[in-house]
Amino acid sequence: MIQADKFGARLLVPAQACGLHLDAGDHIVTVEAQMCEQDPVVVVGGGNSAGQAALFLARHAACVRLLVREEALSTSMSRYLAVEIERHARIQIVLNTEVRELIGEDKLAAVGAENNRTGERSTIEARAMFIFIGAEPYTTWLADEIALDPKGYILTGADATRSGRPDTPDSAGRPFPLETSKAGVFAAGDVRSGSVKRVAAAVGEGAMAVRLIHDYLQAGE
Repeated sequence: MIQADKFGARLLVPAQACGLHLDAGDHIVTVEAQMCEQDPVVVVGGGNSAGQAALFLARHAACVRLLVREEALSTSMSRYLAVEIERHARIQIVLNTEVRELIGEDKLAAVGAENNRTGERSTIEARAMFIFIGAEPYTTWLADEIALDPKGYILTGADATRSGRPDTPDSAGRPFPLETSKAGVFAAGDVRSGSVKRVAAAVGEGAMAVRLIHDYLQAGE
């Protein structure tokens, strides 16, 4: 991101491209960012995605309140990004805070928040709320069949072996790197325990899994 910014790239997050046209020899991409023009908004999250979203929205919104459950912005956000946010006049950082209620009739009017240290409640005016708090793996349906880590991500390779499941393949060279505790079942991408949660990595693992499946089939199992 730093390198792209150095060479003049504009990063719009979150934003949606909604049109493409030619203007005086230049290709123009139209980005939809008017839904919260001059309105107060709330961004929930303390990671890089939340920080990038807050900076982008601050160009259009009246003010952006960044709700972070940790006690410091730098806990899970890159320092360079945290510094930029802290210096931005239209972004207010609210630490140790979690959303407890959404207030409004036909549309959002405010967010009810609570300080997770003191228990103090507050009402924050907002016309839109953007959530960037990560995700939990949807793997509960696999719990009886495949070994998972304590957070619900699928164990693979050597980690699957250490899980102690009786159905974990234990022949030479097994399990394969992306093979789960169940022989012939592979996992790739964000759902895998220890994955780096990046698109490029998930694509690479998917391609690798295809090759490993071929190796599994050739092994005659």
